[in-house]
Amino acid sequence: MKKTFKLEELDCANCAAKMENKIALLDGVNECRVSFMTGKMTMEIEQEKESEILKQAKKIIHKLEPEVIVTEL
Repeated sequence: MKKTFKLEELDCANCAAKMENKIALLDGVNECRVSFMTGKMTMEIEQEKESEILKQAKKIIHKLEPEVIVTEL
């Protein structure tokens, strides 16, 4: 299942790369792409693990960039 999110206030390309790498390692994530230029994150995830993946992904994002607002598109 594909999910796309807007990452508002993302202001660090290096942090975006770190987010992408850490989220891609989560159990149930098949692919994760974070675009600093567009401020979007796209994930290919296992549907049955969706809520736990989203919770962990948001935790990673807020640890790296606390001011980022994550909204699903």
